[in-house]
Amino acid sequence: MQFRGLLMAAAALAVLGGLVWWSNKAEANKEKTADPNAPPKLVEIDAAKLQKVEITKNGAVTTLERPADNRYRITSPQPLAADQDAASGVFTALTSYVSDGIVEEKAASLAPFGLDHPTLTVAITRKDGAPVKLLFGDDTPTGGSTYVMKEGDPRVYTVASYNKASLDKSWTDLRDKRLLTFDAEKLSRLELATKGQTIEFGKNNNGEWQIVKPRPLRADGNQVEELLRKLKDAKMDVSLPGGEAQGLTAKFNAAAPAGSAKATDAAGEQTIEVRKDKDGNFYARSSAVEGVHKLSADVGEGFNKTLDDFRNRKLFDFGWTDPGRIDIRDGGALRSFSKAGGKWTSAGKEMDSTSVQSLVDKLRELSAVKFPEKGSGEPTLEATVASADGKRTEKVIITKSGNSYFGTREGEPSLYELDGKLVEELRHAAADVKAAQPAKEQKK
Repeated sequence: MQFRGLLMAAAALAVLGGLVWWSNKAEANKEKTADPNAPPKLVEIDAAKLQKVEITKNGAVTTLERPADNRYRITSPQPLAADQDAASGVFTALTSYVSDGIVEEKAASLAPFGLDHPTLTVAITRKDGAPVKLLFGDDTPTGGSTYVMKEGDPRVYTVASYNKASLDKSWTDLRDKRLLTFDAEKLSRLELATKGQTIEFGKNNNGEWQIVKPRPLRADGNQVEELLRKLKDAKMDVSLPGGEAQGLTAKFNAAAPAGSAKATDAAGEQTIEVRKDKDGNFYARSSAVEGVHKLSADVGEGFNKTLDDFRNRKLFDFGWTDPGRIDIRDGGALRSFSKAGGKWTSAGKEMDSTSVQSLVDKLRELSAVKFPEKGSGEPTLEATVASADGKRTEKVIITKSGNSYFGTREGEPSLYELDGKLVEELRHAAADVKAAQPAKEQKK
């Protein structure tokens, strides 16, 4: 009986396997069979075999190529670096360019469609196979579509306006407009010269930004990243009329210096110099591109910074990670709290997690209101925080002189002037940490 059961199970498994095979084969055949109702494709090219696209609009020709290194380049009307995302959009659109449908199998005249004198043509060159050229005419009377045909094909098609827009590009649309082309991921040094002072940033062993010059200081990473964002957003305004663009050099020379920056990545150094005129307009000259260019006010104002703007105002670096140990000495009293297994303890007793979290929040909020060169006073509070599984230990000593509070980090010469209200809130939070209440027994 057991052997018979095994035979029946094997037979059922064979049937099931056959059904799966037939289902997969049917799906594969279905994929190979073209949908008769699907709109016809004007172009279908393997992306790896697409080499060159030549766009002609109102007599002006823009040629976009992808050499062996897969870096798109503009080769006409002049050699230019291409915006890789914009260029990729053109090439990607042509790998499968779908029409809305056919409106004429063989038009007696192309004039009604504007195809006797196309306003836009797109010639496509690939590694294998014949070249393809698309001819674009007028928009349809109802709007939303454009008449198009393929050279050598008598049929007239329509394509959606957004599909036409994906190819309706000029060299100004496709060129790389960045004034600085450094690789932010590989940046090793950043220098900002502004307000008569030069500030240099570098990364430590943990990949965190630090101030290197005029002297080693902790940096506010968010502020450094914001400066980097503005430098990456420094772009040329290609919409300026020719006459105005030609006069930018004179305006740059007449304007007052606003600052300069130098970025160093694996490829080398790039610099940008920014000036501001009396009307608040910004102009820039970069080592990465030729000429003088007008800058947006947002980018230009990014150079209006001081050293203190980039300094880390927080007294503790543990950030949003929870510490594993806290020692607070207030006067002669020392309280210590340790965390293990998700629970806080002190002197062998479990502590109320809410009150400890309030203390952690106050330590996290402790920050400088300014950075004085000098300050003194009597020690009033000492806080030591261990985090990162004990790999990071930070000790802060707070002193008071009159109504002013000052903080120093152990091993660092910098002085932080503190908000007295925050210091008092920290003291109260430490004093208010209490033992956890025993769980109440549930009534039966």
